[in-house]
Amino acid sequence: MLAQCLAGNPPENLPRALFLEPCGQALFGIWVEGLADRFEPSLCEVYVRLFAQALAHADPAMDARGLVARYERVRQPRPASGNPRHIFVLSRVTLGADVAVTSVLLAAARTRFPDAHLMFVGPRKNYEMFAADPDIHHVPIEYRRGSLGERFAAGAELRGLLGAPDSLVIDPDTRFTQLGLLPVCGEESYHFFESRAYGGASDCSLPELAAAWAHETFGVKDAKPFVALPPVPWQESPIAISFGVGENPAKRIADPFEQELLTLLAKTGACLAIDTGAGGAEAERVRNAVERSGVTATLWEGSFAGFASLIAGSRLYVGYDSAGQHVAAACGVPLISIFAGFPSPRMFARWRPTGAGAAVIRVDRPDPAETIERVKQAVATNG
Repeated sequence: MLAQCLAGNPPENLPRALFLEPCGQALFGIWVEGLADRFEPSLCEVYVRLFAQALAHADPAMDARGLVARYERVRQPRPASGNPRHIFVLSRVTLGADVAVTSVLLAAARTRFPDAHLMFVGPRKNYEMFAADPDIHHVPIEYRRGSLGERFAAGAELRGLLGAPDSLVIDPDTRFTQLGLLPVCGEESYHFFESRAYGGASDCSLPELAAAWAHETFGVKDAKPFVALPPVPWQESPIAISFGVGENPAKRIADPFEQELLTLLAKTGACLAIDTGAGGAEAERVRNAVERSGVTATLWEGSFAGFASLIAGSRLYVGYDSAGQHVAAACGVPLISIFAGFPSPRMFARWRPTGAGAAVIRVDRPDPAETIERVKQAVATNG
């Protein structure tokens, strides 16, 4: 079905088999993400038309045509008006997107409505990226990856949370609303940043597009990504390293790249601090790379927010396309991003970190020897 859609020949109806519980992971992991990752406006229309059928199947009270008609209305940016007392900014669920996109909208909303009660709505681990800011409050909610029913449950929960009078809801294209398709509040108080289509065929990055949308919606110019983190005590500024790939092995460069990268970075004389991620296979991969390289390194085994604090105080960040690169860019830390496994050039353009100190190595051919040579050049430049 994904191949049909990418070829411009989508089916009229979403196959009924994909409504079944065992197919939830495939429906979202292959088809929904496969369409979204192309950042192609025409594929947004395909997604809306077909996925509205899934929502109507899960909740007979919903009408697929009505959902499509509503989406066509809310996808159009419009200036925010009034003087809301409560502003709910929905999490993108993934950490990197909350830094690259959501934080830009948080910054713009705070500037436009300084007296409003500003709330980040999402998982605790995501809120921790902004918890040191006393102006940002937390509304906890989790997104469960599983069947259609489990994924849609968050939307029903949101409808009960966002009903405060004099409220404004900012949706940065979140999974909570199934990319803006699932209604969670009245349209009059809802502002939707359609990140997959906004910017059209341009090569702008997501932070740049979020800032442009924030200017159009809130009249705030040049909103930037940010994090608000407590400092992590460290005797000297390390090189912060992450081998995390967000469950996408295509982002990783094959062995012996990681051990050779550690050897290269150790030659700078700086201390190395490496995130072990969520544990399991990623942590084992980190430990194996350290052991094979023979370098001395400190392994970070705490929360991602803690590692983000370490990044903020580092001299250099090095990693694959993942959340760490966006933290480094937001903090103005020089970074080297090894960017592989993207399904389209526009995805690379959208997700690349930007900034004066950002060296982004686009890997079209994931050859370990070639890639390590390119990293070596970037280290020499950023050293």
